[in-house]
Amino acid sequence: MTTSTETVSFTRMDEGTTADYELLARKFEPYMAESPDRYIAALEAQRHERSSGYPIDRCEHALQSATRARRDGADPDWIVAALLHDIGDALAPMNHDRMAAEIIRPFVREEVTWVVAHHGIFQQHHAGPMNGTDPDARERFRGHPYFEAAAAFCARWDQISFDPSYESDSMESFRPELTEVFARPAFDPLYVRPDEVLGLPSASGRTLDDDTRNGRY
Repeated sequence: MTTSTETVSFTRMDEGTTADYELLARKFEPYMAESPDRYIAALEAQRHERSSGYPIDRCEHALQSATRARRDGADPDWIVAALLHDIGDALAPMNHDRMAAEIIRPFVREEVTWVVAHHGIFQQHHAGPMNGTDPDARERFRGHPYFEAAAAFCARWDQISFDPSYESDSMESFRPELTEVFARPAFDPLYVRPDEVLGLPSASGRTLDDDTRNGRY
């Protein structure tokens, strides 16, 4: 991790100099390069949180979700999204989906960010009948361009990833995808690609849009 004793001269931002802000800019670049280390550490910390009642810890859930995405042939945007989708559980348990979405928003397709931001509501479709939440809450978004992707993300990669017998890929194996995604220039239209609908890959060779329309999700 980058450490340095070199600091700016000011104690309030409106008294900073151009040289001060150039120093901060120089320090920010290596800090961003360390993003994968910070996200891996945050996920590993989830192994030691309170018992959630699930048969696996939250870190293993993240690894299962991301491994399923990878094995389905997903691109780095989806793999990173699956890995980080619950990273906000500890700090924002009531809106963890929105926290995770803001982490990835500058670096991935708009479609992927939207899915992560709404996956909590879409998960209710699977658990709602048993836990007292509305299983049809997602219907308010029916017709949205990203609806099918969110439904498939939860059905294929999220809601089934609590299996203690599933063999996930290692945390370190996801470093290349994390490095690729967080090395991108922030909010670059080349990567954010607003309004583009790609959906998820299908292991069967069909598109998940087709599966969703046929009622599978």
